Amino acid sequence: MTQEKNKGKVEHLERKMEARHIQMISLGGVIGTGLFLSSGYTISQAGPIGTILAYFVGAVLVYAVMLCLGELSVAMPYTGSFHVYAKNLLNPATGFVVAILYWLTWTIALGSEFTASGIIMRHWFPSIPVWVWSLVFMILIFMSNYFSVRVFAESEFWFAAVKVFAIVAFIVLGGLAVVGLIPVKGYAHAPLLTNLTKDGWFPTGFKGVFTTMLTVNFAFSGTELIGITAGEAKDPEKTLPKAIHTTLWRLIIFFIGSIFVMACLIPYKQAGVSESPFVHIFKMMGIPFASDLMNFVVLTAIISAGNSGLYASTRMLWSLGNEGTIPVVFAKTNKRGIPAISLVVSMLGGILSLLTSIYAADTIYLVLVSISGLAVVFVWMAIALCELNFRKKWLKDGHQVSELKFKTPGYPFTPWFAFLASLASCLLIWFDPNQRVALYATIPFVILCYLAYYFYAKHKQHTSIND
Repeated sequence: MTQEKNKGKVEHLERKMEARHIQMISLGGVIGTGLFLSSGYTISQAGPIGTILAYFVGAVLVYAVMLCLGELSVAMPYTGSFHVYAKNLLNPATGFVVAILYWLTWTIALGSEFTASGIIMRHWFPSIPVWVWSLVFMILIFMSNYFSVRVFAESEFWFAAVKVFAIVAFIVLGGLAVVGLIPVKGYAHAPLLTNLTKDGWFPTGFKGVFTTMLTVNFAFSGTELIGITAGEAKDPEKTLPKAIHTTLWRLIIFFIGSIFVMACLIPYKQAGVSESPFVHIFKMMGIPFASDLMNFVVLTAIISAGNSGLYASTRMLWSLGNEGTIPVVFAKTNKRGIPAISLVVSMLGGILSLLTSIYAADTIYLVLVSISGLAVVFVWMAIALCELNFRKKWLKDGHQVSELKFKTPGYPFTPWFAFLASLASCLLIWFDPNQRVALYATIPFVILCYLAYYFYAKHKQHTSIND
């Protein structure tokens, strides 16, 4: 990259996000349709105890990744952080691959959220085509991201708040039903913990726990959004550690708490019911309009995930442009400090993903979904390696550990655990025939990304020499 092109390089966009925004954005990125719709299926695959164990191990893994990210993002609060850390602490090619994988993850998610929102609206408006609602939500999510980061943060705060309220209500009411204080259809007495062990501790075998681990890791993807917000956070030294330290207990309360209630109230063989386990349990308790209420919550979850997805993918493109890895036009911002070109390109990526899900679901879309599923775990591995290298470099440059505003506890055990556990979850895919396609798609894609980077870098170097 020439010196002239590097003059406009900055480390972050406008700092307008407060602590409450960052905590809710991180939480909103994690709590999606997986918890509301697919959790019953997960219980049916691994059994109640197996699912709770898998979610607990997953929560500890994610927390370890967040602790690594905490030290990095407080010391270097850059917008699009993982890509910059990987570029500076691993190598430029890996930084590029991390950014492309993460951009793809959220862009694919965007396409599926657009479709899902239209399908949910069909519940209330069966005569209106799905594509009309998909278009409405595309415009809504685009506008939320376009006007200012403050508008995005505020809208995401309230979308996430609806989901949090619904889960808390579910856990409290479900807990009362478990101990018999709320009558439940099909039970003459308090269900208590009978359903957890009546078919044995691991009715599908311990292998089901490992298979579920993969699903759990993907369900927890989105927590790392804390790192993306680092460059737009007010007072990152205080707001980021606060958000990171609450990660573990939030995941345990919201995910494991919900799964525990479901497992106590729905026999595991019935857990894979076609409707949402939340709706199923609310109906068992006789709560009126349970289906409508939960459809509304799922709709906000979908809009929230789309909102966060467009934000994350936009910041990744901006960061690549800002670093000069891709044309610098992607780093241009409008008068409100929003990278408008990166926003439009990411939105188009989401629309293309939506089109492939309609016209090439069994070919292109299947490959894209497989890659995006594994991509987040690759990013977690990169974050852990960056933390290991950062601490070594920090000490080598003459600094003391005590100078760090946020220190990853248990170094180097924590980053090594984060790396090896993430790697293990990737390798475990091989033993599940249904998910093995993810490895077949992702490994060649990663190799192609490295080759593309080297060819682009060589071309850019050749051009700058000629100039």
